[in-house]
Amino acid sequence: MRHARLLSLFAALALAAPLRAQDDIPAALGPAATPPPAMSAIREADLRRDLTALAADTFRGREGGTIDELRASVWLAERARQAGMLPGGDDGTYFQFFPMRRVRVAGNSRIEMGGRALALWREAIVVSPTDAAVDAPLVWVGTADSAQLATMDLRGKAVAAQMLSPRDVPPRSISLWAWRYTRLALRDRAAAIQARGAAAVVIVGDSVADAVFDVLASAYSRGSYGLDSAGVEAPRPGRAPVIWLRAAMAGAASAGGQRLVARVGSESFTYPSVNVIALVPGTDVRQRNDYVLFSGHQDHDGVRAPVAGDSIWNGADDNGTVAVAMLAIGRAFARQPGRRSALFVWHGSEERGLIGSRWYVEHPTVPKAAIVAVLNGDMIGRNHPDSAALLGVSPPHRNSRDLVQVALDANTRVSRFVVDSTWDRPTHPEGWYFRSDHLPYARAGIPAIFFTTLLHPDYHTPRDESQRIDYAKLTRMTRWIYATGWTLATAPGRPRIDPGFRLER
Repeated sequence: MRHARLLSLFAALALAAPLRAQDDIPAALGPAATPPPAMSAIREADLRRDLTALAADTFRGREGGTIDELRASVWLAERARQAGMLPGGDDGTYFQFFPMRRVRVAGNSRIEMGGRALALWREAIVVSPTDAAVDAPLVWVGTADSAQLATMDLRGKAVAAQMLSPRDVPPRSISLWAWRYTRLALRDRAAAIQARGAAAVVIVGDSVADAVFDVLASAYSRGSYGLDSAGVEAPRPGRAPVIWLRAAMAGAASAGGQRLVARVGSESFTYPSVNVIALVPGTDVRQRNDYVLFSGHQDHDGVRAPVAGDSIWNGADDNGTVAVAMLAIGRAFARQPGRRSALFVWHGSEERGLIGSRWYVEHPTVPKAAIVAVLNGDMIGRNHPDSAALLGVSPPHRNSRDLVQVALDANTRVSRFVVDSTWDRPTHPEGWYFRSDHLPYARAGIPAIFFTTLLHPDYHTPRDESQRIDYAKLTRMTRWIYATGWTLATAPGRPRIDPGFRLER
C-alpha cells in the first residue's frame, strides 16, 4: 500500500510538472491583479439548486433546435437577469437566434425485403439521406472482402453483406466506442459495395452494432445539421441507399430468390436555435469596451432511445455544470465588476456540431477584436475530486502562452487541482480539443482555453444526472474559471496570440 501511494504521488507530480505555474501573471499583462473579490458569491448551494432545475426532466434533455432548448434558454436568461447581468444579445434581448438546416430521411420512406415491409428505425436503419427508388434482386455476399467483391458483377443489384470490423478500429478505451466502431464499419462496408455499382446496400450488423442499434437509430433518424445550408451534406439523388439491419436478420437477408424494394426520400428544412448572451459592464472607461468571454453550451441530446427505462438524456455534466457555473460567475461579477466587461455566451446546438459558437464567431454581438480571451468549459463536475484538465495549454493547441499562464496561476492560487495535460496532445485518440465551443474562437485568432474534468462512463447516456455530480468539485472548478477571468478583466494588458499558431487539423 505504501509503495502504491508513492507511485500515485509520483504520477500526479509527473502530470502536473509540464503545467507548473509561475508566481505571477505574464509581464505582458502588467502588474498582478488583486485577488478575486467576490469569491463568496460562488456557492455550492446555488450551483446545486440551478443544476437540479436545468438538468431536470422538465426540460426534456434540451435538444438543440427544439422547443425544449428554447424553454431552457428562457430559464437561463431569467436566471441571468436575476443575477444582475444585462442583456447582451440582439435587439436589447438576452437572445441571438440563428438558423439551422436539417436534412433527414423522409418519414414516408419504405423498405421491403422478400415481400415483407421492414419497420423503419426499429428493424431497418437508413444510414444517410438520399433520394432513390430501388426494385432489384437481392444478392447475399456474406463476408466477402474487397478483393472478393471485385470479382463479382453487382451492378444494378441490391447487395446484402455481413458487417466486418472496420479498417481503423478505434481503441476500446475511447468514449462511445461501440458507436464509433459501428459507424466506421458501416462506412467501410458500404463504400466497398457501392464502388461495385450496387443499386442498394444492405448490411447485417454484428453483436457490437446490435448493442447500439436503438441508440444510433435515434441519431440517424434525426439526419444531419449545419448553419442553414453550410456544413450540411445535401442528399445525392440516385445514390445507393445504405440499409442497416439487426444481426437476427441475417437469415432473412441471405435467403435466395428475393427482391429488395426501397423508396427512400429526403427532406430538408430550417428552424431556429439560440445563443443566450448576457454581460456585466466594466468599470474603467478605457477598458470597458474590452470583453472577457465566458463560454459554455446549454443544449444536450433530448429524448432518445431508452436505456434502462430512461429516455431523457438530461446532460447534467454535459453541459449543465458549465451553464450553471456561468450563472454563478455572473453573480460574482455583478457584485464586483472588473475594469473590463464580462460577457457570457451560453451556446445553442453545440451537440449538433458547435453550431452556436460557429454562428457567434461569425456574428458577434460585440466587436470581435474587442474579445480579450475566451474561457470555455465543458463537463466540469465529475471524476477524481482533485484532478482537472486544461486544454489549449500545449502546442499545437496553445494559441496564447499568456492566457495559459493566467489560468495556471489562478489554479495555484485558488483551486489547486492536479492538471492533466495528456488530453491536450494531438496524438490523444479522443481528439477532445476539437469537440467544444472554444474551437471556433481559436480558429478566429482569439486567445482561448478549455476547462474540463473529462469524460466518464455516463457521457452521452441518460445516466448523466444531477445527483451524480460532485458539487464540491464543481464549486472549485467554477472558482478557478472565475479567478482566471477576474485577472483578465482587471489586468492592464491583454493576452497575446502566440506567433505562428496553427492547429494540426
